[in-house]
Amino acid sequence: MFIKKIELNNFRNYIHLDMDFHKKVNILLGKNAQGKTNLIEAIYLTSIGKSFRTNKDNEMIGFDGEFARIKILAEKNEEPLELELLVKKEGKEVKKEGYKLSKTSEMLDNIYIVVFSPEDLRIVKDEPEKRRKFIDRELCQLKPVYYNNLSRYRKILQQRNALLKGKDIKEDSLKVWDISLCEVGSKIIRQRKEFIEKINVISKEIHKEITNDKEILEIFYEANIEYMENMENQKDFYLKKLEKNWKNDIYKGNTSVGPHKDDLKLLVNGIDIRNYGSQGQQRTAALSLKLAEVKLIEEEKREKPILLLDDVLSELDSTRQKYLISSLKDLQIFITTTEISEFLEKSLSEKNIYVVKEGKVKIRLHI
Repeated sequence: MFIKKIELNNFRNYIHLDMDFHKKVNILLGKNAQGKTNLIEAIYLTSIGKSFRTNKDNEMIGFDGEFARIKILAEKNEEPLELELLVKKEGKEVKKEGYKLSKTSEMLDNIYIVVFSPEDLRIVKDEPEKRRKFIDRELCQLKPVYYNNLSRYRKILQQRNALLKGKDIKEDSLKVWDISLCEVGSKIIRQRKEFIEKINVISKEIHKEITNDKEILEIFYEANIEYMENMENQKDFYLKKLEKNWKNDIYKGNTSVGPHKDDLKLLVNGIDIRNYGSQGQQRTAALSLKLAEVKLIEEEKREKPILLLDDVLSELDSTRQKYLISSLKDLQIFITTTEISEFLEKSLSEKNIYVVKEGKVKIRLHI
């Protein structure tokens, strides 16, 4: 799988862009705030219809514009694929092969993309929300049904919280939302549990290779609602937990239990590195997680994903840089950087280098 071409109209600082890509490595070179990450963001949007930078669609629409347009031409299973995304102030529209899709979620399961940014390097030590975001981003690509479950859960949670902030709350009304929340929340718990067990196995092997068998990485799912094998038992336990917290939830005006409070526990040689790991251990664990994402997509989808490295190589030492680049030779890669190191120049033989300046792109080298 690889992206052959992208067209942008009024996307962030790109008034218009029509650009072809190398099927192996594409290096986007330029100073900060010129549009390198904007281009990476546009590419990523074609995978799950959402940005990895913002939840506000309006921010992606160029100055004084009504909409932003992204269109890509790709190749998947040796067949052409065309996807188009229109970001409007009132919502998004998606087309595949020129035909309008009924909802954004239908865009899923077409283009598989893994993004790796400096923010991802901090995933281990940052707040639980960042680790949940990691889980959600990957699962939405692997299982479109998870995307639908997550969207539904967030809507129900928002409505329940709105009720909790009101006056004269009736238990019958609250229980209606509780039942709906348990129904979809239990599915999310199960899907996350299965995903993390798979990621744990893959990332453990990668981490051992990076550290020359000196460190063992283990990842555990810290479910806010205790995981149960039987789905009916899961729903029943979840419902009782919500009811037990009614008074506290009403007092605080929000829902205190559920998957929106989940976390990941990461251990290296038995030590919780979220709080007690060195920066090197935390970054190696983050790198292992990202490479495990790539591997899992290959296993589950029988396709090699596209990798976006957004200004992340400068954050890694030479050992981790070498491991990352050597592991990804068969993928299409997009790299944003302010300068090209000698190592990068020598390591990547098949590449295009582009210069990005003020929302305009010029090719500097094609090999």
